[in-house]
Amino acid sequence: MGVTGEKFQLGTVGALSLSVVSSVSIVICNKALMSSLGFNFATTLTSWHLLVTFCSLHVALCMKLFEHKPFDARTVMGFGVLNGISIGLLNLSLGFNSVGFYQMTKLAIIPCTVILETLFFRKKFSRNIQLSLSVLLFGVGVATVTDLQLNAVGSVLSLLAIITTCIAQIMTNTIQKKFKVSSTQLLYQSCPYQALTLFIVGPFLDGFLTNQNVFAFDYTSQVVFFIVLSCLISVSVNFSTFLVIGKTSPVTYQVLGHLKTCLVLAFGYVLLHDPFSWRNILGILIAVIGMVSYSYFCTKEAPPKPTEASPQLNQVKESESDPLISDSLSTAENGGNAGDDEALKVPMWSSKYSKA
Repeated sequence: MGVTGEKFQLGTVGALSLSVVSSVSIVICNKALMSSLGFNFATTLTSWHLLVTFCSLHVALCMKLFEHKPFDARTVMGFGVLNGISIGLLNLSLGFNSVGFYQMTKLAIIPCTVILETLFFRKKFSRNIQLSLSVLLFGVGVATVTDLQLNAVGSVLSLLAIITTCIAQIMTNTIQKKFKVSSTQLLYQSCPYQALTLFIVGPFLDGFLTNQNVFAFDYTSQVVFFIVLSCLISVSVNFSTFLVIGKTSPVTYQVLGHLKTCLVLAFGYVLLHDPFSWRNILGILIAVIGMVSYSYFCTKEAPPKPTEASPQLNQVKESESDPLISDSLSTAENGGNAGDDEALKVPMWSSKYSKA
């Protein structure tokens, strides 16, 4: 049991590290692409990311680096389309709202996820963890939120973006456990539906937000280079997103997302000479305190690892997850997730810098 627990911890640390490094790298790449070169087509770019990710995974499958494990087709389709809708809504939210309100939208994902997990999974969060999350959100808010300009359409879009993102990230964790599929297997099967959804709506959505045509853009060699580099890095970003949520929880993934926000601010100041103030520094320090506290209390309060006699208990817990999956899919299928600067779900890093 000791060896198994140690391997799990090392795997989790590796997944978290991969997520941080790849996400910060792609943010810097996308900021150069969008801010310096004027390629502001975030949704279309994300569809290309997913297409390249699927092709990369297909090559890995042909090389027998992982095993293809088909499962319920309706679940995969609903999950993939929901993720695509989530990304589109986050981009629309940024397009209709100020950057400050968009940051508040991202901050609201954590409490919304906590509420959904409490209602549907009866998951309990101790006061120490709740306090740590509050400190984290306050710090990120101080560091990133500036103006707050409200409007009816933007508020509705933000609410829908929050809900779809939370559901998609919870489903990522739940589907992996319910169907006993790895993050690679789930990503491979859901990528085509996510990519197709965004590839169809992306040009229209980007054209609406930027008043430009993605197909009429001047694709210089420099632009093409950064697009290719962004797509290559996205393979690691998308894979690590599913890996982190599968190994930890949707709330932990959101906490990690805010850590990446703070790192991006710091890297932007050091490497790109972005404006930086004492407010940013204070907010980052407060956020780091919240993240360290959250990690400490999660480790301290973690239940003991299940023994060999506990498979039946695990099956019971998995069966309790069924209602949320069914409800979520029926909503998605009737028209009714995931994004960094970050992020996130698929990460929404790219959308933030469409306004940079």
